Amino acid sequence: MARANTAVGRIAYVNARLLDPATGLDAAGGILTDGELIADVGAGLFNSGAPVGATVVDCDGACLAPGLVDMRVHLREPGAEHKETIITASSAAAAGGVTSMVCLPNTDPPIDNVAVLEFVARRAREAKLVKIFSYGAITQGLKGEELAEIGLLHEAGALAFTDGRRAVANASVMRRALSYARTFGALIVNHPEEPMLAADGVMNEGEASTRLGLPGIASMAEIIMIERDLRLVELTNGRYHAAHISTAAAVHAIRQAKQRGLNVTCDTAPHYFALNEFAVGDYRTFAKVSPPLRSEDDRQAIVDGLADGTIDAIASDHAPQDQDSKRLPFAQAAFGIIGLETLLPLALEIYHNGRWTLLDMIRTLSLRPSQILGLPSGKLEKGAAADFVLFDPNKPRQIDVSKFRSKSKNSPYDARPVQGMVLRTVVDGRTVYAASRNGTQNSGD
Repeated sequence: MARANTAVGRIAYVNARLLDPATGLDAAGGILTDGELIADVGAGLFNSGAPVGATVVDCDGACLAPGLVDMRVHLREPGAEHKETIITASSAAAAGGVTSMVCLPNTDPPIDNVAVLEFVARRAREAKLVKIFSYGAITQGLKGEELAEIGLLHEAGALAFTDGRRAVANASVMRRALSYARTFGALIVNHPEEPMLAADGVMNEGEASTRLGLPGIASMAEIIMIERDLRLVELTNGRYHAAHISTAAAVHAIRQAKQRGLNVTCDTAPHYFALNEFAVGDYRTFAKVSPPLRSEDDRQAIVDGLADGTIDAIASDHAPQDQDSKRLPFAQAAFGIIGLETLLPLALEIYHNGRWTLLDMIRTLSLRPSQILGLPSGKLEKGAAADFVLFDPNKPRQIDVSKFRSKSKNSPYDARPVQGMVLRTVVDGRTVYAASRNGTQNSGD
């Protein structure tokens, strides 16, 4: 495992293709880091040579961009360390080019009080790899009944509020949450799925579920919840984010809401644009997720929503599950796909298909998540934290799940051919992950 350095001097990253969506920069250049910060950055930097005394890293034309910001990660610690720990998730994130990730509150105990929030922050500091932030729970115990201490959690550092994979089904509770959070300028994030319509469903309702004899979850469960929430946003003037949208109807509703001027954002996960319901195949539990993989028309609508900017961000929705949770009959198997180490190559598929530029991709993976959550990351500028990723967007390879650093291996992408590879991940000026061009791992500088 590549671990963080304890001491960092001046490092010159030369011969890079700089990508900064905040300024629109896409040019050959370099970055000079000094300790934890970016000391200089720009096109043509180091044309006259690197500063005397600086360590030189030759990027050899690879892309250098702000580190990825993953705004939806199931860390599993505390409570389910046999599936994932903060250290293993951090190592996986570093290998995936993720420099900051945000922990969902569905730990055990849940992050519905300041003590658990501080525990996660302390464990993240001890790991000394990537930066870890946390959501606070909307409701006590994630039960959807009584509001959690949103004010105290916000003051203690919770970036936003969500009940994770549980929708806040009670409209009155959601209204109170939006209204109360607005007094702090806080964001409410909801899992958009009407629970009674989704009850007992295990995959998308349609041809595939009928053929397999599995209970389905209608796409209507997603749009009904989103439409309800959008009406509550109109009522409260709150800040609202729809998590991991998966349907064409959801994309359409969010697009219209933005046109009406509502303070609404949304994200999706790679499996909703990289896979469709037929990935379930003959009861493949590694393709069981919540919300479920949808129809091909829905998948294409998600790509369209990313291409036109309706969908603000891509989050991995990294949900590690152990073998005992997945090696079960489909109806009994746990939901979830790991995604930290496949986030970048799957997003690159949209670029290689000509639907967006590399700047568009980095904006969706880094800048927009940072803006939504109020983080200073997502851009390359003097004085900013030296958090960035170096990657080759064209490196052909096959995904090899056996080499993942995540403790769990529940990925449907094993042996999938992709183009793109993370070469180096830097956090606060420290190399926390490095790989050679042939994919073998090196220790940090």
